[in-house]
Amino acid sequence: MHLAATAIVLAIRPHGETGAIVRALTEEAGMLAGYVRGGRSRQHRPVLQPGNVILGDWRARTQDQLPALTVELVHSRAAMHREPLPAAAFDWATALTAATLPEGQAYPQIHAALGGMLDAIEAAPAARGWAAALVRYELLLLAALGFGLDLERCAATGEGEDLAFVSPKSGRAVSGAGAAGYERQLFPLPPFLRHGGAAEWTDIMAGLRITGHFLARDLLHGRAAEVLAARARLIDRLKRAVA
Repeated sequence: MHLAATAIVLAIRPHGETGAIVRALTEEAGMLAGYVRGGRSRQHRPVLQPGNVILGDWRARTQDQLPALTVELVHSRAAMHREPLPAAAFDWATALTAATLPEGQAYPQIHAALGGMLDAIEAAPAARGWAAALVRYELLLLAALGFGLDLERCAATGEGEDLAFVSPKSGRAVSGAGAAGYERQLFPLPPFLRHGGAAEWTDIMAGLRITGHFLARDLLHGRAAEVLAARARLIDRLKRAVA
């Protein structure tokens, strides 16, 4: 096995005294793991940061062997890790991606969306510039892995108008009429999730409640408590930023 490709660094785990197992997302080969010799060294630490873009070279003698990985920095986003809110967003988005995507399967839309969102955070660290994109990225990840929400028609009436809620059980939209008497059991549906465009903070937080529910239930249940902790830190910092 031999592959050379640019990739977004997702996760770094110590291995042995000085090495590291690195997971990175490529456009054509999906997420790949590799062992970086000296990955925890002073030389490699600035390169192996979540969100950085690298040129990776994966080599293994067999398909079952963990590849050896050599890395070269293409684009550094390390400066963002010195800013608490962007750092929390980077940590969450990359950890979520690493925890949920299967290895070796191409998801070009996920690669493009993650790269675009990280670019947006880098260009405008204030959350107003990228928080809505983060919600959309979480929705895209759910859809790509088979847990997409149906926000086109009401689950109760079948109509496509007046959609105002989301069912926490089915993930389907519900109209105002269809939700009568059950509003408190449903999530409010912020308009930007269906129509795009800018979003107010109340809408962004409503969107994060929806995606957080389905991510925890369908993708991260029982196996990634530390990943959800990264999301909790991000939500806390977002709330403080807009308070």
